[in-house]
Amino acid sequence: MKWMAVGLSALALGVAAAQQPAKLSVDTTQKTADVSPTLYGLMTEEINFSYDGGLYAELIRNRTFTNRWPRFEWWRVVTQGESSAVVENGDSGPSEALAKSMKLVVREASKGNEAGVSNDGYWGMAVRPSATYRGSFYAKPAGVGTAHIRLIANQTAATLAEATVALTDGDWKKYEYTLKTGAGVVPGKDNHWEMTFTQKGSIELQLVSLFEPTFNNREHGNRPDLMKMLAAMHPNFLRFPGGNYVEGNTLAEHFDWKKTIGPLVGRPTKRTSWGYTSSDGMGLLEFLEWCEDLKMEPVLAIFAGYTLNGEHAEGEALNPYIAEALDEIEYVTGDASTKWGAIRARDGHPEPFKLRFIEVGNEDNLDRSGSYIKRYPPFEKAIRAKYPQLKLIATSWQHGGSPDLVDDHYYQTPHEFFDLVHKYDNGDRNGPKIFVGEWATRTGSPTPDFGAALGDAAWMTSMERNADLVVMAAYAPLFTNVNPGGMQWSSDLIGYDALHSYGSPSYWAQVLFNEHLGTQVAKSQAEGVGNRFFWSATVSPEKKVLYLKLVNASDRPQSLTLDVTGAKAGAAVTNTMHAATWYVTNAIDHPETIKPVKGTTTVTAGSWKHVVGANTIEVIDIPLK
Repeated sequence: MKWMAVGLSALALGVAAAQQPAKLSVDTTQKTADVSPTLYGLMTEEINFSYDGGLYAELIRNRTFTNRWPRFEWWRVVTQGESSAVVENGDSGPSEALAKSMKLVVREASKGNEAGVSNDGYWGMAVRPSATYRGSFYAKPAGVGTAHIRLIANQTAATLAEATVALTDGDWKKYEYTLKTGAGVVPGKDNHWEMTFTQKGSIELQLVSLFEPTFNNREHGNRPDLMKMLAAMHPNFLRFPGGNYVEGNTLAEHFDWKKTIGPLVGRPTKRTSWGYTSSDGMGLLEFLEWCEDLKMEPVLAIFAGYTLNGEHAEGEALNPYIAEALDEIEYVTGDASTKWGAIRARDGHPEPFKLRFIEVGNEDNLDRSGSYIKRYPPFEKAIRAKYPQLKLIATSWQHGGSPDLVDDHYYQTPHEFFDLVHKYDNGDRNGPKIFVGEWATRTGSPTPDFGAALGDAAWMTSMERNADLVVMAAYAPLFTNVNPGGMQWSSDLIGYDALHSYGSPSYWAQVLFNEHLGTQVAKSQAEGVGNRFFWSATVSPEKKVLYLKLVNASDRPQSLTLDVTGAKAGAAVTNTMHAATWYVTNAIDHPETIKPVKGTTTVTAGSWKHVVGANTIEVIDIPLK
């Protein structure tokens, strides 16, 4: 109730101000700052089933049987007719990383009366028509005969795709298979995978996998629908691998990048900071290839010796983690003549990746030990000595060094962001630049509502006006699986289930702001506008366009006189987002209630009248002379 009272009071003030004559002046011939070419990007971590059960296109859940309890969760025994089978803990595995397995003992089976195991996937499995699914598994068979693998509809038991795999009794071996759906298959997610056998015997299984078609046809890559949504945001960088995912709950559970490279069978899997198991399928190289696919710069976050439970290393105890970071940078940037560059080439990427930014730690302003001021300088010294060309990002203003950027994080209500829009207006231009590495307006669940989009847009106008100081920014969290149990943090940019995905109103605000962004900040000034009215003006001299962004978070229209020096008379393209209330939102079953609507407006010489509707985000592309 208190929040609502504040909101209504603020809106009332906005109404009073909006009734006064209002004018917005923009002089496109006067530049106040250059817009950072890396201003908008992406931040990612394993939260809300962002990778496993989300972007990472693996359909099998708990593929390595490493859930803490129950170990074989999401797996079921399948029997037909008089067949019978049980699962037990296997006492061997195909690798040191995966040294245990699931053992299926088939007690009775025959053709037409098969027995085996099934997997439910991440709240179902997406099946689409005319699609090819690639699968594999490691097995140690003993007498079970041929493996029969199917995708099956939950409700009808219809077989949607199937394959057989001939097995060889003996030691561990990798087997591969392909499932192809027919043109008549109806798209759906209420499906499961199963593997059955026709003979009595036993089989130990490990790393049982099935991938739906992936973006750019990567061997074990990402969901195409989610990648296309990210591409529409025109991101300039990707900050990875997190977030809390970098730190881990304990020193033993931090993001150990060396355990995430190479063949999947060599990756041990681990518990995430958000309580579920990560397959380690999204490893260091996969993050880099994600950057490559979307033409983003990597912003590599390195572990800095502090974990979420407060464990930390200082002094000589930091040395192994510093060495780990230097090796990681060499894996990313080294050529094949270097130790770790050669390993990257072995992993399938001979060419080094371009790397400019290293972030040391994560949210160390929350470091309860106060040790960051001791931990950051040794990392800075070592990295600058070997890689002087890299720009370093500190994660606390109490850093004890000389970073190039400092990472600020903001999770706020709409009104709190409205009050923050002038935070950087008078910021120190001589110190480190600002990386707003995580930020979001947090209203709406599981994804933001339109009130959050208004808060986001207001904040983005502030960052654009100060784009000489705020040189990088990334909304967070990026993803959430919308199924019950899939979300640990509300107000997430993109929502999805196994089959569908959608962008929140905040997502569409991100798309608009990055798609319509100039290279220079134009001089601008507003008079008589409401206190819930925000704007930014950036210019592209090459395209001869002014991108004018107008945000009216009031419940009354804002009438304006627009006076734009340098404007070319004629038609201008508009992109507008509007809602009747702040509570309007998108969801998995109504994904496009709110999205930008394209239109036109008339620009006249000198000045002209314009009205920005209530609860509206509007971007006007104004041609310049």
